[in-house]
Amino acid sequence: MSLEPKVYIVGAGPGDPELITVKGSRILRTADVVLYTDSLVNDELIATAKPEAQVLQSSGMDLERQVEIMSEAVLAGRSVARVHTGDPAVYGAILEQMVLLKQRGVAYEIVPGVSSVFASAAVLGAELTVPDLTQTVILTRAEGRTPVPDREKLRDLASHHCTVALFLSATLAKKVVVEFLAAGWSEDTPVAVVQRATWPDQKIVRTTLAQLPTDLRAAGITMHAMILAGWALDPGLVDKDAHRSKLYDKSFTHGYRKGVKPGE
Repeated sequence: MSLEPKVYIVGAGPGDPELITVKGSRILRTADVVLYTDSLVNDELIATAKPEAQVLQSSGMDLERQVEIMSEAVLAGRSVARVHTGDPAVYGAILEQMVLLKQRGVAYEIVPGVSSVFASAAVLGAELTVPDLTQTVILTRAEGRTPVPDREKLRDLASHHCTVALFLSATLAKKVVVEFLAAGWSEDTPVAVVQRATWPDQKIVRTTLAQLPTDLRAAGITMHAMILAGWALDPGLVDKDAHRSKLYDKSFTHGYRKGVKPGE
């Protein structure tokens, strides 16, 4: 099946080549041009591009050059797979690409992928929204060279005491600890770090908030890491059977099942 002449912004998933979507894989295998984030996307995936496809690495290009290549291809009637790691909607820097593509009259479509936050939860065997413990997940980053809006400061977000997923923050662990403690988190709050989730060299560190900087340093983790913090990351939860949902509670009535009261 041929593709329309437009830019397909494809999420490649976290690393495991089998974690790209069926649609994303079809586009990658069919596109005339493949422009991919070579520092993060698995080469095994890119190797599935058709032999005659033009395959280009984006790491050495600035935004304007990338858009120029994609635009010229589409305006010449060719299809482009712009392949990003994880899900392109989170820290994918795709808005700036869409703005320039739209200015040039180039059509585009986003194909979602599996984010590293959910791949990390999977390899940890964790549910991020645990009944009666937390029903909220905040996806954010610590402020480093990239500024964060004043209303999104880490201390303020941490004040919700929910599960917090930190992208791009491995080198800022000390700052994370200071802000979380200031927000009232206890030093023994569970924290899990997954570096290169689902890759063959994946690394997992389970620690506490207080020990996070020390354990990250000991593990040599400075990049490509997802930090998950909060009591939902307590590895002992699976041994306690203390947090059940209403969804499968036999006494709870919903649209697909009538609940049964005790004794009935």
